[in-house]
Amino acid sequence: MDHSHGGMGTSSFQGVNSDLARRFWYIVAGFMGALAACRAVNFYKSQRRLRRKAASSVEFPTKPSNPFLDTWATLTAVVRETSYPQLYIPLRGFSWLTPPPLGRVVALLVYWIIIIYMMTSGAIFDDAFYWERIGFRNAWVTVTQVPLLYLLASKCSLLGFIAGTSHERLNWLHRWVGRTMLVTASVHGWHFYTDWVRADFVEHELRMMPMVKYGFGAWGVLLWCLVSGLAPFRRMAYEVFVIQHLVSAVVFLWLIYVHVPASARYNVWFAIAALCFDRVCRVALLVWQNIKFSPDKSRCTGGQRIGHHAQLKAIGDSITVVTIKDVHFTWRPGQHLYLWIPRIGPVEAHPYTIASAHQLPGTCVCNSIQLVARKHGGFSRRLHDFATKQREEREKNSLTVFVSGPYGSPPRWDIYETIVLISASTGASFTLPILESVLKSKATSCVRRVDFLLTTKQGEEIDFYVSRLHELIELAGSTGTELCVHIAVTRGPSPSSRTPAAGAKDTARGSSASSSGSDLGRQAGEKATGILLHDVEQSGAASPRRPSNTSADSHVHYLSARPDVEAFIRGPVEATGGETSVVVCGGPSLVARTRNCVAALSDERAVHKGTGAQGIHLYAEEYSF
Repeated sequence: MDHSHGGMGTSSFQGVNSDLARRFWYIVAGFMGALAACRAVNFYKSQRRLRRKAASSVEFPTKPSNPFLDTWATLTAVVRETSYPQLYIPLRGFSWLTPPPLGRVVALLVYWIIIIYMMTSGAIFDDAFYWERIGFRNAWVTVTQVPLLYLLASKCSLLGFIAGTSHERLNWLHRWVGRTMLVTASVHGWHFYTDWVRADFVEHELRMMPMVKYGFGAWGVLLWCLVSGLAPFRRMAYEVFVIQHLVSAVVFLWLIYVHVPASARYNVWFAIAALCFDRVCRVALLVWQNIKFSPDKSRCTGGQRIGHHAQLKAIGDSITVVTIKDVHFTWRPGQHLYLWIPRIGPVEAHPYTIASAHQLPGTCVCNSIQLVARKHGGFSRRLHDFATKQREEREKNSLTVFVSGPYGSPPRWDIYETIVLISASTGASFTLPILESVLKSKATSCVRRVDFLLTTKQGEEIDFYVSRLHELIELAGSTGTELCVHIAVTRGPSPSSRTPAAGAKDTARGSSASSSGSDLGRQAGEKATGILLHDVEQSGAASPRRPSNTSADSHVHYLSARPDVEAFIRGPVEATGGETSVVVCGGPSLVARTRNCVAALSDERAVHKGTGAQGIHLYAEEYSF
């Protein structure tokens, strides 16, 4: 028996194991190439839609225009119906056990099939080297996955750039690759340890091969990362989790480097290169976005050389609005950035969705952005307390803040005929900029109708968004876009009942917006509203409060109970003649319910399967930490 780990196994194992490692990366490259090809086809589809819209050659430019796109639309519909559904576990204290959506589960099964094949192919047969052969095989399988683990954790992600997605939408796969590595590493260690026990060789092996101890240490770090990364523990002190996770990542690489032989260390160097590339890119981005070499001092408080001026405003008991002035970069609706305020959190940077899509009216500089933070614990609590103290003391002093980003790769919103926006509370920070970008864009857009649903428990949580919705309702009338708004407040007074004058003014604005829609869309909207209100009244029958407060305009509704998401989506989908995009931002329950509604509706209508029903795209943004 050869116990010299210099070749990570006997010479008879080495060739097969290293060949499997190469094949693994060929498979990864193949998947990335397929995703890049899909991006290219979707880009062609988008450009063709916009050209047809600009030429005004057809009534519904989002319909497939040739046999190739028709086939592509059918394949896309099948993939969507398979990938959207999600099982949600509603039990209090156990909702974090909710499994990923079906599409991610299928992707994981494919990944596990590849890993299991690598673990077992040509290795399971009974001979004198059985335990050693499987131990070496799983050592290679484990170390081969290390670079992928770090590539998936990068914020400046090369994999995300190729696939057209962003780091936060790859993070779920990063976690599952780590869990898979723990399994393969356990199989590797268990088989070796069993072999040593059978030969009564444990103490001698540990004394002769000190690298084994480092292997146990690396396995312990993997186990710690898995346990500390579980939602209940992660949420206890998120800032502590982030710091210790970074330290664990570095320690893990060192332990692996010491443990594996020279022939396998290229995987460690690959992971180190990925980690360094990500950090260099992030530091460069941080410097470029927060240092102005020639600031314009004439711009009120915008001309700051290092960092940005920011003002805080506390709204109610839980919401803080951060206005950052004079940022010299562009962003797209749906992106987020990391906020660092040294005065409040000296070593903490937290992600927040950019809650504005364009220049903010009333600001003294040309390019300001707003972030909306809901108070939880730690940084967000200190942020709200600081803003509350300023409000009570009537201070308007600005803070110096630093930003990193923007991150995120949201899809184009102007290539759909109908957009359905669903958000819960501060989830409107994600959906409202999308609505704003659609209505204020000067470029060619296929969008004809937008349905907006905002739900919250307390009306004060959405005052910031409601005031902006009032302006957008009026803007919709001038752009010819049909806009239907539903605001549901399940506890406390609704915005309309607290500000009746504003509500009356908005009724007139809403009428102007709705008058620009098609008759078909208006009838379907009224039908959907009837279903929506009927279901709301059913669910709120036991409540002493009135079930709804509907304005005179049939396209603006204030509800006082939980809305029926399925009815809200069905109306616009049945009314449109082209493709619909459903965008949801909220907690796990709302996101899962929306996923299942879209999948069921697509299957019911037999989208792109000969019935004439057009596609339903879904983009889900789930806020959790």
